Amino acid sequence: MTPAMTAEREIRLSFSKAAEIHDGLDRAVDALIENAAADAACGILVTRHEPGTYTVALDESVPFGQTHEVLAA
Repeated sequence: MTPAMTAEREIRLSFSKAAEIHDGLDRAVDALIENAAADAACGILVTRHEPGTYTVALDESVPFGQTHEVLAA
């Protein structure tokens, strides 16, 4: 897994093994929950861009206290 954090609002992740994905995404969401709670104006959006590549980000389109998942087109 290769994580990269961007301004504490987004984490970009790349996985080389499918077995790493669930745990890696859980850790990324956990890392952003504290920032989301401090802001209290947004939730967390998990986006799959392609196999093995994801972003986990604070997003104002997601209600506070929720996490949504989407597939990028």
